[in-house]
Amino acid sequence: MNVLAVLENETMMQPMAELFGRTAPDVELMCFGSTPPALAAARSTPIDVAVIDAVLPELSGLDFGEYLKELYPEVNLIYLTKDRAVGFDALRQHASGILLKPVIESQLKQELNDLRYGNVRKREKRLFAQTFGNFELFADGRPVVFKYSKTKEMVALLVNNRGAQTTNGEIIATLWEDDGDPEKKASYLSNLRQDLQNTLTRLKLNGIIIKQRGSLAIATDRIECDLYDWLEKRQDSRYHYLGDYMNQYSWPEVMHAELDEISWSLPET
Repeated sequence: MNVLAVLENETMMQPMAELFGRTAPDVELMCFGSTPPALAAARSTPIDVAVIDAVLPELSGLDFGEYLKELYPEVNLIYLTKDRAVGFDALRQHASGILLKPVIESQLKQELNDLRYGNVRKREKRLFAQTFGNFELFADGRPVVFKYSKTKEMVALLVNNRGAQTTNGEIIATLWEDDGDPEKKASYLSNLRQDLQNTLTRLKLNGIIIKQRGSLAIATDRIECDLYDWLEKRQDSRYHYLGDYMNQYSWPEVMHAELDEISWSLPET
């Protein structure tokens, strides 16, 4: 869920980020202390919830909310105010809620749990991993472009490992098949990890990769994946395994064989 916070000034940004960190750590929060960068962010990233200070330096919070409604008719608008009279105008605007300042955790949590448009993209996952056929990664329906082709292959390996932590050594051994100088490959892997981090940050997809010391894993609950869906639902899956799996890579043969065995065991329809 993407949340845009537009506050009266920049000094409020850190306290708001900490409040969301305690109350709703899973949301993708974009926090701004002025309207111009907030407007730019709203144009480039779909917004589910907007927490807007009723008093803004450039224009009123209600005017900013109207702009967001033009972009996203079912955006949930939550206004921050010290003036209860703002509630009447917010009601006419069909806002989701009002938070009286200073905001406390329980009030914010209640508003987020009782959104006016509660189903907007709650279950939609922005990232889709296609493994049947060639491997491809899509964000919001568009292929994700990395700086290095090996970064994409590294993601394919993490998807193949289905949430298991994969060590740096395992990544190096798989991607380069023990070819060449291991120290040089370790340096290259650092570049791949940075490329992955930069790309996901640019796409506002933080939290997709779970990092531990010396290892990485994919957050399987944060992505849509044909492999995961098919393994869970088999014949009821919306995806169909037809014998092809990550065709452009040579290393997934174990999973490929496992998928073949599962497919052969399914009753014919």
